[in-house]
Amino acid sequence: MYENKVNYDLEINTEDNKKLILSKDKCDKYDYLIAVACGAIGGMVDIFLVGSPKDSVLTKWTDEQVDNSVKGFAKMVGWSPREGNESNVASAIGFLEKKFNVNYDQRHSGDVNNLFNMSTKNHHMMSLSHSPDIVGLFFSILNQFTSTSSFIADGKLITISTDNQFELRGNNFISKLFCGIANWFGHLMSDISGSSGSRGNNGRGSGIVIPFYELFGFCKFGKFNVGKDKQDLATIATRAFQEGYDFRFGISLAIPVVITDLSIRLIWSLRRYFQYGKPLNECIPSKKHADLRVMLLFGNGTLCVMDGIDAGVRSGGNFLLFFMRLNLIAWFRFITLVLKEMCIRLGINDSLLINIESYKKINEVLLIYLSDIEKIDIDLFKKETQEYNKLVKTYLNAKSDEELNILLLDTFEKLGIKKAWEGDFDEHMSNKEGTLVFE
Repeated sequence: MYENKVNYDLEINTEDNKKLILSKDKCDKYDYLIAVACGAIGGMVDIFLVGSPKDSVLTKWTDEQVDNSVKGFAKMVGWSPREGNESNVASAIGFLEKKFNVNYDQRHSGDVNNLFNMSTKNHHMMSLSHSPDIVGLFFSILNQFTSTSSFIADGKLITISTDNQFELRGNNFISKLFCGIANWFGHLMSDISGSSGSRGNNGRGSGIVIPFYELFGFCKFGKFNVGKDKQDLATIATRAFQEGYDFRFGISLAIPVVITDLSIRLIWSLRRYFQYGKPLNECIPSKKHADLRVMLLFGNGTLCVMDGIDAGVRSGGNFLLFFMRLNLIAWFRFITLVLKEMCIRLGINDSLLINIESYKKINEVLLIYLSDIEKIDIDLFKKETQEYNKLVKTYLNAKSDEELNILLLDTFEKLGIKKAWEGDFDEHMSNKEGTLVFE
């Protein structure tokens, strides 16, 4: 029963996947114009409102929002500022620094026995545990459990031993793991707006990196012009971070990308509903519509072109300035869209979706089978199998057909099974009028 149902469902889902991937939706000239126009709007926001960390208009607003988030989080975990001190973000940061103290918060070269060059301006980038991504979480848990600190220095991963007196709270591994994750997140919140010292002196402070930005530390290659010097990509990325290219600025970088994406999706949905009269459920913007995917490509491509031209013109050949004006979020989004579309066009996505659906259906059948097994009365099953085994042994010990026949008739009588014939079996079968009745 289950096998036929699963095969039928898989065939339906396979056809749905093919329709999803091989959709014949095509863009008309207005779709292209809309996509380019939305991308141009995002590009204008990027050029005039985002810019670089030094002259960004939006970053002032995003800095305030991050500061408010830090103060809100600090209050949630116990910060009770004095009256009139509620807006003092330095006080909130100081409270979080004490509450979520960690063993991997070395700030400069002296704290690491001068093994490599590090300062208060770049230690959040060099320390892998300070990264707000899966890499940071992994190294934070590792460092807290092993009393170590992990850094990227000179393109290499360096791990040092730290104070052995640091110990995570908790009575077992699970509780310690939970405390380690909470400690990692709380410490990030204490660093995201800079340190309490720098903010107390009316400075912006050195925040944390954009997710996965720390991996630029491994990019010790290339020779790019920075004034009269030649520097590799890792050095340029580190210097950009020191100049304010951090998580707060990353939020500003994401704004033109969001504007471009949402405006394209909104206009696409409105056109399908009002102009083409499509049902509402067919106007939901998703990847199954080829025309929408192409529009997103053109829109984000336009944004990236404008961003690249602006960065190139305003940098004047200085790669550090070029890098600081480059919208990495927009370029990452564009590259992701291109790679996804390539997978779709090459049929890679189609096979992947079919396999995923197959595994889902197999899992459903296994769950149904498991639920049926759970309904079985184990004690009754054991009792029945014991009786069955006794009968089998008895039948095997029968020495003749007559004895076996007697045993079978005796079993019928014990189990209350009504025979399909009356009287003697041979006499019943000899009677032409006799019939076998099974109930």
